Amino acid sequence: MPRTLIRKNPSNFKTLPLHVEAGADGLSYQSIGRPLNFAQTLQRRKAIQLPDHERFAVELANLGVSVRLTLCWQHRDYWVLVRQRRQDRGDVVLKLISGYVPAQELNLPLHTAVQEVAEECLLETPEGWLGGRFNDTWLPAPYAAALHYREALSFNLSPHTGAARPVRCGSQQLIERPRAYVHLPTASLQLIYDLRLQVPKEAKSLSLFHVDERLEGDQLVARLDRARPDLYLMPLEDGKPLPELYTLKKDRLVPASTRGLYLAESFAQQEGWVVKDERIRWKDWLRQQGLAPNRPSGLQRITGKAKALLQMARGGLSK
Repeated sequence: MPRTLIRKNPSNFKTLPLHVEAGADGLSYQSIGRPLNFAQTLQRRKAIQLPDHERFAVELANLGVSVRLTLCWQHRDYWVLVRQRRQDRGDVVLKLISGYVPAQELNLPLHTAVQEVAEECLLETPEGWLGGRFNDTWLPAPYAAALHYREALSFNLSPHTGAARPVRCGSQQLIERPRAYVHLPTASLQLIYDLRLQVPKEAKSLSLFHVDERLEGDQLVARLDRARPDLYLMPLEDGKPLPELYTLKKDRLVPASTRGLYLAESFAQQEGWVVKDERIRWKDWLRQQGLAPNRPSGLQRITGKAKALLQMARGGLSK
């Protein structure tokens, strides 16, 4: 049965519309108008058109932030994806960890991105849940009232790589160089930070869970559902993704079905500074990446070798 972790009043959230200017040398944004609550922001997120995808000036509904999180666990790297039922768009997708940037953090969206990792990506061991650090700064423990966090063991979150073209808030260039795009269907500016999460080697019997807030009546509610972990790992080989998905339960990778799967728009084709699609089919994304869905990966080959060795060992014992 899902466990309620926290309840919030959505009216406490405020953000600001944006004025965005883009060109060949970079993109800049600044806030305009008066603060908007969550409902008012959703009303402004309506489709727009931009005839020139490289150079434009436009007003947008809000700033969103995502994290392309690379999980380093047992000497292998994985991208972290989360399952979300998007109530405002009426679909279900796998997406990056993401959220809306509040008004007070528009000039420091990296702070929002790091908090989203702490809220959405939960790491459990038999001794308790892992807190985390971003470089030398402790991340918040948003569910400390409901969950037991370990004091002596934590994960480390650090910057990974940065985008080539700079993004500025006013005249200030954003640190860690996020990738930026204007999402036409929602009239929003989206920033993607590339971060790396190192799991400590002492963390044994690890399980991963996704927790997301949903609007229920007049409250935002976050629940933990152990029957539906909703956090998926896509293995990387030499830094490139493989066409596989897994959940992680007590140090065991469990293959996940990709039938009928859609990925969120951050995986869709970007043209200049613009993304036009709401989502992309898993098969279409594989095709764009030049990935064969049934090609055995290094992880599968290792698993196959382990099974073969086990069978040989059993054969030797039976003689």
